[in-house]
Amino acid sequence: MSQSSPLQDQHARDTLRLIGPDPEDWVIGRDGIDHNVLIVGGGQTGAAFAYALRRAGIGRVSVIDAAPDETRAGAWTTYARMKRLRTPKTLAGPEAGLPGLSFQAWHEARYGAAAYADIERIGRTQWAEYIAWYRQFLGITIRYGTTLTLIEPAGSHFRVHLTIRTERGVETRVETARKIILGNGVAGNGSPNIVPPLTALPSSHLAHTSDAIDFAALAGKSVAVIGGAASAFDAAAVALEAGARDVHLFVRRADLPAVPVSRARAYPGAYDNFPALPDAVRWRQALRFRRAGSTAPADAVERVARFDNFHLHLGAPWHEAGVANGRVHARAADGDFAFDFVIAGTGYAVDLHARPELARIADQVLLWRDRYQPAPDERDDALGAHPYLGDALEYVEKRPGTAPFLRNIHVFNPAGFVSRGVPVGDVPCMKRDIPAVVRRISQDLFLDDLDAHEARMSAEVPTDFDTPLYEPRVYRERDVESAG
Repeated sequence: MSQSSPLQDQHARDTLRLIGPDPEDWVIGRDGIDHNVLIVGGGQTGAAFAYALRRAGIGRVSVIDAAPDETRAGAWTTYARMKRLRTPKTLAGPEAGLPGLSFQAWHEARYGAAAYADIERIGRTQWAEYIAWYRQFLGITIRYGTTLTLIEPAGSHFRVHLTIRTERGVETRVETARKIILGNGVAGNGSPNIVPPLTALPSSHLAHTSDAIDFAALAGKSVAVIGGAASAFDAAAVALEAGARDVHLFVRRADLPAVPVSRARAYPGAYDNFPALPDAVRWRQALRFRRAGSTAPADAVERVARFDNFHLHLGAPWHEAGVANGRVHARAADGDFAFDFVIAGTGYAVDLHARPELARIADQVLLWRDRYQPAPDERDDALGAHPYLGDALEYVEKRPGTAPFLRNIHVFNPAGFVSRGVPVGDVPCMKRDIPAVVRRISQDLFLDDLDAHEARMSAEVPTDFDTPLYEPRVYRERDVESAG
């Protein structure tokens, strides 16, 4: 990663100087509470929330991440394999409205304004460097090697069960938190979507794109990739670049999805107000995206198309798969094939019951299928499995009054797609949704201790000055008459 100098960071330092010091922590401490807010996930989401909460004067915030260290936290240095980000470089990110903390300021400080102007989209590795700088420059602490294993409601707070990996081994710990933010990535409310017949394959011959794949070991091998979205093309490209003998990419659709329908609602009116839309409109927008398909960027397709040993299969779902004589034998819609290894670029399934940390609460969370019943021709079971989130991306009770604690868990991962209209957790959602969550957390923590805050607001305030300061100039009618 690039090393910054004090001169390079001067704009960022000036920004912090001009906005003034961080507010003092105003949240009233409670006996037995370790954290006002526990943020699960130490990637770009966790760092952005930690800073936003700090600027809101909310202390006792802890960020945890299961990764062993910062080099393996988040997507950008692990399972993200694109050359460039999918989103435009002009979108607001984690800078919280402060230009000096933006990617553009960071990039121009290191490479110049002309270099930034030449960028069409941000490079993945540069974005990873920027996020690392953001975290370090703002002094955001992440507790690495720490996994949330269970959320246990305990009245007005949660008992959070953690597994912590240290140099001494693995230890378990139970801590307490009043609020939880689930910024835990694409599978944060579910799991990788491994579907039949891929479920029949052993891990020795199958990996999901979210796995740590040893691409070097695929050199000279025949590889199959299943899926037509960006992650499938990225994995195919890395396998080809690593020297795979050939790569076959299988897509169910007769044509590659090439229409990014979500751009039609990327203007501020639709973006800012999407959460306020009627359920039927939000459902139809999500359904339109599902039916159009997730579009791989043109450069992701070009990246593989330049290889003569890349083969694209359209309208070719797999019907059977198994391992025999050390190879995967598959029957697809367009023929029978044999491969040394298979990569599933099949996305993620939203299923709260797939997450062990949600075991105590999953049955109580309102899902879209519980809230909204579409017309038969608009039914989609995958969309119906998404949680129906409130205005601050909080879980909602399936049965009102039975699980009030759910309002204190905020979902900042892609399970919020149907409710919010964007893949929550990615850059496009940050400007709108991080402030919404922080405002609600602040409001709840304040109102939960209203008596104490009312007493503080009603406390005696010393005078700034005494009457001798102005007494000689107080107007008196008799003085005016004497002067006349």
